[in-house]
Amino acid sequence: MASLIYSAIASLDGYVEDEHGNFDWAAPDEEVHAFVNDLERPVGTYLYGRRMYETMVYWETDDDQAAVTRDFAEIWRAADKVVYSRTLRTVSSERTRIEREFDAAAIRRLKESSRSDITIGGAELAGHAIAEGLVDECHLFPAPVLVGGGKRALPAGVHAELELLDERRFRSGVVYLHYRS
Repeated sequence: MASLIYSAIASLDGYVEDEHGNFDWAAPDEEVHAFVNDLERPVGTYLYGRRMYETMVYWETDDDQAAVTRDFAEIWRAADKVVYSRTLRTVSSERTRIEREFDAAAIRRLKESSRSDITIGGAELAGHAIAEGLVDECHLFPAPVLVGGGKRALPAGVHAELELLDERRFRSGVVYLHYRS
């Protein structure tokens, strides 16, 4: 059975974007990016909310010559993508389909039938999955910045006991925290 993994770069005060929707402070440096690439390499399917998909679809056509970004683009293109959206009419990437509603039972079936791990991206979508008990692991990357408000990385009103499996500190001050649900 595949694991469902929520991965997010967040401010130290727990936000994935600030009150104006900005997240430029979250751009990983080369060291963090290479580490993330290694975490993403075994992923077979990405589950996204519409806004996260619209951010990530950049990788479909990225032609950056930097090795670390080229590597991520290849990883991203090789995986299947499912976008949860009531408003998106078409997709702009290969291996991508749209689902109109979040369906916990369908995600459970996907986990049972998948040979590769699955990630869920977008704080709101991940919050639904966490509340439903679907998320098996969290890969959190707190960045050394306070943004004071915005979109929370983790859902409010959800109680979950987590087990810390691993941690790592990067030169940039970013920290990797790996939890099992």
